[in-house]
Amino acid sequence: MTGFTSALYLGLAHGSAELRPWRSLTAGAPAVLVPPAGSGRVARHLASLAGTEAATLAVSTLHLFWDLFGQVRRRPLRILADEHLYPVGCWGIERAAAAGVPCSSFAHQDARSLARRLESGRRLPPLVVTDGLCPDCGRVPPLDRYHSLVEEHRGWLLVDDSQALGLLGPGGAGSPAFCGISSPRLLVLSSLAKSFGAPLAMLAASQERIGAFVRESETRVYSSPPSVAVIRAAEAALAINRERGDELRARLAERVIRFRAGLREAGVASSGGLSPVQNLEIPAGLDPEALWRRLRASGVHAVLRQGKCRPGPFLTFLLRADHEPEEIDRAVEACARNVRANRSIDDLTGSERHEPRTEWPVVPPRQQHRPGPGGLQVRKGRRARV
Repeated sequence: MTGFTSALYLGLAHGSAELRPWRSLTAGAPAVLVPPAGSGRVARHLASLAGTEAATLAVSTLHLFWDLFGQVRRRPLRILADEHLYPVGCWGIERAAAAGVPCSSFAHQDARSLARRLESGRRLPPLVVTDGLCPDCGRVPPLDRYHSLVEEHRGWLLVDDSQALGLLGPGGAGSPAFCGISSPRLLVLSSLAKSFGAPLAMLAASQERIGAFVRESETRVYSSPPSVAVIRAAEAALAINRERGDELRARLAERVIRFRAGLREAGVASSGGLSPVQNLEIPAGLDPEALWRRLRASGVHAVLRQGKCRPGPFLTFLLRADHEPEEIDRAVEACARNVRANRSIDDLTGSERHEPRTEWPVVPPRQQHRPGPGGLQVRKGRRARV
């Protein structure tokens, strides 16, 4: 069985024998009283990686969003969110909206739409919320332009970087570093459960912002903190990232290129640029669920899901650095075989044949940018052939 359903992009799994031992899984006390062992050290390493002054940890991004938007209720702010923001961020915004905080959306990854929204409505400082990397289209938003607008209006930019942390930017620093942003008006919220393989979340920002967040946090008082086991996993992941993260990212990029090139040669397309989240372009007339079932019967497991920024459903392949080339080839061959079988039926019935696309979007925004070692080697604002 060949699996493409795991988002452990760098292939980090953290078996118990690979981690530093711990005496107690939990202290049985909230983080406000007893911070988990090692949490301060991991937070400092994450802040250094993200290029911020400080960071704090939480069990999940939901805990961080709950706290953050609960605190926003007590401040004169308005929230502007990307219309296709990942659902967990939307759940947090709903808390602020229920308390009467003005909330609105702007067009997906569209700086001009954001600028229009900022010029309209109430004259409150904005909190602009966006994902750092869209899993549907594989694009990074124009964060540099968002940041300029935020500074102009004396607001803040909040980036959910769960997809990009560990993949983009120097050393896997994430999408803000990839776009060259470092600012006291930047907040980076991210899960470590994908590239770094640790079910843990972090909020990174200026020392002042993190201090205020920690002082007002509700989940640090009323819910359990991260376990020492996941702290150890994050510690191990950061060490691996420092030692051979660039090698793993390069291997992952090779797997993505191999997958896309194989599909293209077979006359099938996928979207997602060089993101490890590859969405199969399903020909007209082919039932996505039927294709998903046939692939499973062939021993290839993909994810059938609904998208947000592009019409779905999607048949998604999550590629990892630990996928063997033979596994990539097996998935490509199974996709090509089943799509060809559908086209043969279409030819017999007179249905319109699907013409595969020959170009795929890579990452925007407007300037050329080549990240240092460790970032996926992609270009902004262009289309590239694989």
